[in-house]
Amino acid sequence: MIIEGKVVKVGDDIDTDLIIPGRYLQITDMNKLKEHIFEDLDESLKQKIIPGTILVAGENFGCGSSREHAPRALKAAGVSAIIAKSFARIFFRNAINIGLPIFISPEAVESLSNGAELEIDTQRGIITELESNKKYYFDPYPEFLENLINLGGLVSFVKSQIEMSIKEGE
Repeated sequence: MIIEGKVVKVGDDIDTDLIIPGRYLQITDMNKLKEHIFEDLDESLKQKIIPGTILVAGENFGCGSSREHAPRALKAAGVSAIIAKSFARIFFRNAINIGLPIFISPEAVESLSNGAELEIDTQRGIITELESNKKYYFDPYPEFLENLINLGGLVSFVKSQIEMSIKEGE
């Protein structure tokens, strides 16, 4: 899969409460929930995040509580991928489960600037900054995870597996 978008940078130790404040967790409509992303970190960030945004973060992105609301709200707001130096383990799993691609590339995080246009080749593990053609690398997902993300997450993946089993059994 190829992902293209513009960079919006955030710092280190961005916890799930900074991504989506806990006071909004009763909202189940993702279109309403996305209005509150990064509200307590930097009010201007939500205006910068448009469909196709590639979020670039520092160390330990998604730390804190294990709420699935954080990656869901980011995806609903238009974040197409996240590149970070590191992710909290539960955020990593929650992002994969909902089909939000995330990548570890410390070198890219250090070098990229806000507004840079990127192309991410998820199968080859290459991030290309389009203006300079500079390349950064990450470990690509195994084939089954790539497929899971391409299908939109774990629920869609399981549904596709069930449908395949039914068709094979006919």
